[in-house]
Amino acid sequence: METQKNQKFTQSITFKALTVVALTLLLLIPKAMITGLIEEREDRSKEAVRAINEKWSNSQTICGPVISVPYSAKIVEYEKSKAGTQEKVSYQRRWFSLMPSALNINAKLSPESKHYGIYKTVLYRSELNISGSFDNLDEFEDYDDNNAKHWNEAYITIGITDLKGLVSNAEFVINGKAYQAEAQGSNSWFEGNTLKIPLKNFQKSPNGKNEFRCTLMLNGSSDISFIPVGRTTDVSVSGKWGAPSFIGNFSPDSEVGKDNFAAKWHILHFNRSIPEAFDNDKRNSFHDSQFGVQLIETIDHYQQNLRSAKYALMFIALTFVVFFFVEVLTKKKIHIIQYLLVGIALILFYSLLLSISEQIGFALAYLIASLATIGLISTYVYSIFKSGKQTSLFTLILCILYVFLYVVLQLEDLALLIGSVGLFAILGVIMFLSRKINWYKNEE
Repeated sequence: METQKNQKFTQSITFKALTVVALTLLLLIPKAMITGLIEEREDRSKEAVRAINEKWSNSQTICGPVISVPYSAKIVEYEKSKAGTQEKVSYQRRWFSLMPSALNINAKLSPESKHYGIYKTVLYRSELNISGSFDNLDEFEDYDDNNAKHWNEAYITIGITDLKGLVSNAEFVINGKAYQAEAQGSNSWFEGNTLKIPLKNFQKSPNGKNEFRCTLMLNGSSDISFIPVGRTTDVSVSGKWGAPSFIGNFSPDSEVGKDNFAAKWHILHFNRSIPEAFDNDKRNSFHDSQFGVQLIETIDHYQQNLRSAKYALMFIALTFVVFFFVEVLTKKKIHIIQYLLVGIALILFYSLLLSISEQIGFALAYLIASLATIGLISTYVYSIFKSGKQTSLFTLILCILYVFLYVVLQLEDLALLIGSVGLFAILGVIMFLSRKINWYKNEE
């Protein structure tokens, strides 16, 4: 008697439903493996992009110009002896640095996408026109009259993250006189390389306005940033790129078109934590005040693959629900192995999509992978149902699901809203279609 009850239960709809649910959860294991594969391929892509960028030039951060003047600091020490207290005078060489009173940077970017095998990165060429003035040099004359200033050894420093990106000799003009730049290592206030412009025989302007200008032809990748060292800093950046992201601590006035953008920043000295002048033994990093533009791909194919894989459970569950309804309504038995094979086909869609999208892009890869998956499952379903009507209905449902997923993947701001509303509508349809099924009768 107990055996008969067990046999009845294993052949019941309840047992079948529980088995299908267990199978659905079991298929989450290969789904997780697919997600891991996508992340692994994405990491490999990032490594390849870093290699490309290092050969061209990395992302750039511009800081300066900053003028530094060496001086001999007088140090007085007192030594006590039997003869009395004696004064000992020595001199220590230091540097006093001053920020520009006004700093203007006009950057024109020419971005382009570069391919290396199946990988792609965003590189750019830029022309930077830097101008401004040092109206505060006389203030240094009043800084500790006991110290000897060495104006003949003054120099300008411009921080540039990757000097490999410079494609022309940098010439710095101040008070109408041109000075040549030379490479210098990093320092305590800029985490990167710097250009040093020795101001040999430098003469301050009689009117106190020491105006400068400089043009840099600079290559870089991904993003370009600036550090607002001027008492007032005005930066404008423009380029032919339709998907800029404005990064850092300051928001610009911007205009973004389909294929171009323009942005302007106006920053005052009290907007950032950078001193207008500092001694060399009191310097800190200024990178916490930087801002700029990042050239991004709106949605790359790895992100789209990851987002599509998140809907795998929905595809498996809905497909199994359709199978289950057909089994209940038509009294046609579908073996759990047949459920499993269809589930595996749905999982392999994501592997197929990933491998093809690396070669030809996401949109076309999605079309090929979805058509191949729908065709395979529809053919298999026809071999089970032996009914053109049921197979056509099943194919139509799969087509609607894949079209719905593609639409959601193309959206950014509305993706969550459309996805939630769509799933809610699908649940409503399932509840509506199942309302007249007499589950107890079918169970008997």
